[in-house]
Amino acid sequence: MLRGDEQLDDLQIGGLFIIQKKNGFRFGVDAVLLSDFAKGGTSKRTLDLCTGTGIVALLLSAKTRTPEICALEIQHDIADMARRSVEYNSLSERIEITEGDLKNAVKIYGKRSFDKITCNPPYIKSDSAIKNESDSVAVSRHELLCTLEDVIKASAELLIPKGRFYMVHRPSRLADIFCLMRRYKLEPKRLRLVAPRPGQAPNLALIEGMYCGGEELRVMNELYIFDENGNYSEETDRIYGRQSLPQS
Repeated sequence: MLRGDEQLDDLQIGGLFIIQKKNGFRFGVDAVLLSDFAKGGTSKRTLDLCTGTGIVALLLSAKTRTPEICALEIQHDIADMARRSVEYNSLSERIEITEGDLKNAVKIYGKRSFDKITCNPPYIKSDSAIKNESDSVAVSRHELLCTLEDVIKASAELLIPKGRFYMVHRPSRLADIFCLMRRYKLEPKRLRLVAPRPGQAPNLALIEGMYCGGEELRVMNELYIFDENGNYSEETDRIYGRQSLPQS
């Protein structure tokens, strides 16, 4: 099951484990936050674009009752790890990992075939100095193999009317994100900024859109990863399943 420089990590939810490289790209807090942000509502068929090692798909399988979760990854080795993680967790009947380019996602899955799409895409615009497309870390962080517009265009084509789109990205790209979402009829519905701790500038943005939805955006309260004392915040602990928030 494990190959070369790989290890099995406990996700601390639903008895799930994930295969990751010991030295290489590994999932971060952004993927965990995205899965929690996107868990609401019901879905018959969800797609996770840029799935990487399959972390969002795995977490959604534990956090939701979605019967069918598809996940698309362009990098062969990473897609193979995701597929083996699904098999290890005996989730092959619920989660399907496909190796492919999201620019061909409509050909792969068919138009209007999902009611929910999640995506943790590359954040950084491609730089002419970065050309190593075989480097999985560079591909995951930089827009080498797909752009922000590719992600939003594909999502708009794949979603049914009123279908939901969830993405995590950088606050510095919000102007681009909202312009592109409007262009492709993915109406922004919720925005939540994430900051390391109170008093620091947000470094992540969680965005929800609705295909052919009405024009209304709700800006939620900021989420802090750490509290003023440098400990994980209560909400971060709740998202990671370490404790429950008190009832309000």
